Amino acid sequence: MTSALRVLIVDDEPLARLRLSSLVQECADPPCRVAGEAGDPASALAWLAAHDADVVLLDIQMPGASGLQLAERLRTDAAYAGRVGAIVFVTAHGEHALHAFDVEATDYLTKPVRRERLQQALKRAAQRLAAPAAAPEDDGGVVVVNERGRVIRVPVSEVLYLKAELKYVTLRTASHTHLLDESLTELEPRLAGRFIRIHRNALVAKRAVRALERRALGTDDGEGGEGWAVRVAPTDEWLAVSRRQLPAVREALAGDAL
Repeated sequence: MTSALRVLIVDDEPLARLRLSSLVQECADPPCRVAGEAGDPASALAWLAAHDADVVLLDIQMPGASGLQLAERLRTDAAYAGRVGAIVFVTAHGEHALHAFDVEATDYLTKPVRRERLQQALKRAAQRLAAPAAAPEDDGGVVVVNERGRVIRVPVSEVLYLKAELKYVTLRTASHTHLLDESLTELEPRLAGRFIRIHRNALVAKRAVRALERRALGTDDGEGGEGWAVRVAPTDEWLAVSRRQLPAVREALAGDAL
């Protein structure tokens, strides 16, 4: 984006609005400006009836309607269609994170907000606003990751594979590895049709598979062996395919003309 992001701050605490305003004005990448402030959801709706905001920095617990209710109103009420580009929740309460992403929030920050973390959220919002054509790819949903106090939304379209290891499931994208608390059994129904079960401990995105071959594979006891494996792009990792899943994997890949 070439112009500064227009930011609306919605928080019932004047000192919180003052701090956020100062942090927004310090943000140079992306360039931002505070376009307005509101102390409650009703005032925010009144402001948005006459103005547009690229980003709304939104508290959750406020007098009257909550920030979650305001976000849902902005998402579903035709009167506010196109008024708000992205919503970033800023709250002292971390337990609302999953509900926040149900209303399509771009990010979720916990107070006290660090300047670097706010800048990261604003940059994510700017990228979302700058690439509206990419939105249809996000129809596949997201996987929510709770990681070191942060809540991260990973688009399913970016996931290469999910692999169960010890107590956790590893989620792999082209550039990052995340740990999930959910099991493969819980995740598999949400990914049906787009991912293949290649082993009792692994699901792989069909679009990421580049080859199915017999090759030498290491085993958990350190002994070598030969078996079937799929090559995952763009990381070029080889993941073992169990004999039980091999027919289903072949059928799925043939059906996709791979």
